[in-house]
Amino acid sequence: MKPDGIDELKELIAFLRENEIAEFDLDRGDLKVRLKFASAVVQAAPAASSGMDMVALARLLSVGGGATLQPAAGTVALPAAAAAIGGPVAESAAAEEVLHILKSPIVGTFYESPSPGSSAFVSTGDRIDKGQVVCIVEAMKLMNEIEADMSGEIVKRLVTNGQAVEYGQPLFAIRVA
Repeated sequence: MKPDGIDELKELIAFLRENEIAEFDLDRGDLKVRLKFASAVVQAAPAASSGMDMVALARLLSVGGGATLQPAAGTVALPAAAAAIGGPVAESAAAEEVLHILKSPIVGTFYESPSPGSSAFVSTGDRIDKGQVVCIVEAMKLMNEIEADMSGEIVKRLVTNGQAVEYGQPLFAIRVA
């Protein structure tokens, strides 16, 4: 990669972080870039609704196609390719807290409590243990209890009660203990 390409990539990374885009793919001929950013704030809203200026992004990339934006609710570490560039983005990503995302193991309807009117299994700020039931996902009239896959603290619930969920969809953000 040419030095001016590295500067362009740094500018792109700064733009993506500024607009809180969690995941980005770019395919431009021989160059393929995939960026995933770690974030202490997990957003369930699509990137298009975040007020991001898509025209500015298109100008920044100067691409006639091949770039895709994907809102990602999961948090992962900044990949080595982006970290190798250095600069404030890589340094700040290392200092941020990484949250574990508990995902739905099945397709169905999310329920926060065992029955209507009863209290939720867990709430934001609750300390949970591995194996503890955190919600129910109803599939084909079967109530499937979803258990925590690790101990920690519930930071955020990423779905609403009664919402249809897909396989692998993020349900909770957990601060690992």
